[in-house]
Amino acid sequence: MLSLFRQKNPGRSLGGLLFYELCYFIVRFSITLIYRFRVWGSGNLPLTGPVLVVANHQSHFDPIVAGMALPARHLNFVARSTLFTSKLFGALIKGLNSIPLRQGESDTAAIRITIDALKQQRVVLVFPEGSRTLDGQVHQFKRGAWLLMSRAKCPILPIGIHGCFEAFPRGTSIPTFFNRTIGICVGKPIAPETLLAMGEAEGLAMLQRLVDDLRRQAGEKLAHAGDAHRYRSRRQATAALAAASPTH
Repeated sequence: MLSLFRQKNPGRSLGGLLFYELCYFIVRFSITLIYRFRVWGSGNLPLTGPVLVVANHQSHFDPIVAGMALPARHLNFVARSTLFTSKLFGALIKGLNSIPLRQGESDTAAIRITIDALKQQRVVLVFPEGSRTLDGQVHQFKRGAWLLMSRAKCPILPIGIHGCFEAFPRGTSIPTFFNRTIGICVGKPIAPETLLAMGEAEGLAMLQRLVDDLRRQAGEKLAHAGDAHRYRSRRQATAALAAASPTH
């Protein structure tokens, strides 16, 4: 049992694993309560071996919700050291396996750190856009992501994040806590040989389209879930009103 638990993030201390689990339940409960957080396709994550998770980048929430979307294993990600300036937020992302990258270090350093984590059979999250979106859309994937994928040679898991931009857009210091929803669609793993055979330009373009499609699907599913919720609420209110009305 303990060996299976350690497989969630090989090489991580037992204390670190338990802290991640604690953070997971607290954060998952909170974002589900506040943002009606939903996930589709979480079972697509391979249960063993290195995995490179590729996602669109909407806000500071992204690494956190991505981790909540893949509970079978613990997510790791590279974060700029400036994100640790806030003691509360810094402690949270550290507990969620953030790998600090000192300000001024090049993309080569980030690639090296990520590959080292993958060599330990871990799951690592990357954002190929390089920075948070300014308009909520998925923008061109950068060449550094291709260099990483070509060197890592491990399964690539695309995910699409919807709603984080509306909840916590770039340029704001405080997230919005009302009338916002967040959802994630997880795609099927892509074999590295399949992607690399396409070449850099075609491979990055295909991966960008796939992530964008997953983002759109998450938005559509959230809208459908919201419509269903409102319909049930109206039906329950109507039934309650009818039950309270006097009969003749």
